[in-house]
Amino acid sequence: KKKLQGYFPTPPNFNLIPPGVCNLLNSSTIYANNEVSLSEVDIYGFDYDYTLALYSNALDAMIYTNARDFLIKHFKYPQAISKYDYFPNFAARGLHYDIQKGLLMKIDAFHYIQLGTVYRGLNPVPDEEVLRLYDGTHHVPLNQVSGFYGKGPNVKQFMDVFSLPEMTLLAVANDYFISNDIEYDPVHLYKDVSEAIGMVHIKGYMYKWIMEDLEKYILRGEETYAVLHRLVSHGKKLFLITNSPFSFVDKGMRYMVGKDWRDFFNVIIVQADKPHFFNDCAKPFRRLDSKGDLQWDKISNLDKGQVYKQGNLFDFLRLTGWRGSKVLYFGDHLYSDLADLMLRHGWRTGAIVPELELETKVVNTEQYAQSLTWLQALTGLLERMQMYRDPDSRAVLQEWLKEREELRLVIKNLFNPQFGSIFRTCHNPTYFSRRLCRFSDLYMASISCLLNYDLSYTFYPRRTPLQHEAPLWMDQLCTGCMKTPFLEEMAHIR
Repeated sequence: KKKLQGYFPTPPNFNLIPPGVCNLLNSSTIYANNEVSLSEVDIYGFDYDYTLALYSNALDAMIYTNARDFLIKHFKYPQAISKYDYFPNFAARGLHYDIQKGLLMKIDAFHYIQLGTVYRGLNPVPDEEVLRLYDGTHHVPLNQVSGFYGKGPNVKQFMDVFSLPEMTLLAVANDYFISNDIEYDPVHLYKDVSEAIGMVHIKGYMYKWIMEDLEKYILRGEETYAVLHRLVSHGKKLFLITNSPFSFVDKGMRYMVGKDWRDFFNVIIVQADKPHFFNDCAKPFRRLDSKGDLQWDKISNLDKGQVYKQGNLFDFLRLTGWRGSKVLYFGDHLYSDLADLMLRHGWRTGAIVPELELETKVVNTEQYAQSLTWLQALTGLLERMQMYRDPDSRAVLQEWLKEREELRLVIKNLFNPQFGSIFRTCHNPTYFSRRLCRFSDLYMASISCLLNYDLSYTFYPRRTPLQHEAPLWMDQLCTGCMKTPFLEEMAHIR
């Protein structure tokens, strides 16, 4: 027992962290996965939805409600499903859905399911059942999730912000059939829900709602104007590549930037059909006139102030000559917006991750800091305790293992009670985080974060120690702890 006294943890009510550690993270920080010098970037490109235009949570509820009603009206789903209202905090971006089993889950960077985050309908699946369903393991094989754009033969990953209503509707529909003991095929349900969500976009309902009430749905448009104005005033060239139609983009940009918004951009491309735009060389560019009608002339130049439809990246590169690391493109969808550009064309990429604002707020809380510090200390003690084999030591070990699981649950619930942080499982990065690091040089909560940095600023990724390396250097404070030099300039906007 004397041997054990030095290994007992400090009681949780003791101060485990130095004063001032909380509230260090700045949600307006740009985080670097790769070294990027803005002085080398001459051309800035943007997606539209959730990049230039950020949307309120009210849009998710509208998408969900209309897709749910479409299921009932057109696919003859039970009317009782209409009693399920939208759950705004149920799902999280980056989750995987097992199409054949009807399970929504979080998977880590090593293809392991995080136990405790597997849901059938609106209820968690016990760990024992998860292991049984996956042949005694919680590993999802590579061939099931290895599709380049996030969809394998049996498992789909939900990667964009628009997917939150779809995940919730899948959970609700599954829950209704299970709760009422109705036999159904999860594959049919998945396809029906996907089609219902797709109809909201294809039929243009979403565009109609936003255009009818821009103030309700579009957030922080003045920040978009500030970013574009600053870049152009410093001599940067801008372009827009979006899948949205011109009438929709035009109305939103007029609201955020003004009627002369097209003067900011050297090239404007709408209905681009990404990700096919980046890897298909067959579709030609079509020019739109001032009314948005298609023209029939052959496109030999991409002229400033003109609007083009469809096209492909190969013609874009040929006509503009914009290649390599002098181009920085921002988008919210890691697969459709960024993957091809980084891996195949060498552009710099910036991922827009709105969830960073909430995640940094949680990380800045004292409860998170205390819990994580205590968890790390406890894990270190568990490593050392393994050498002791006597009954007392083994009993202490089991108590600490139990407490470790309790702490993990506390930390998970701080972010999202069902699925936790979008960036981490218990200790590993999530599958989403892995793709974020692979496909983006930079990531940030919104493009307005650019206002915090000089346009000659160089972003340096932190050298975090590998498992076999000792943290001997002093720059281990994360990037987000830095005071951004131009934060004061944003005071009149935020």
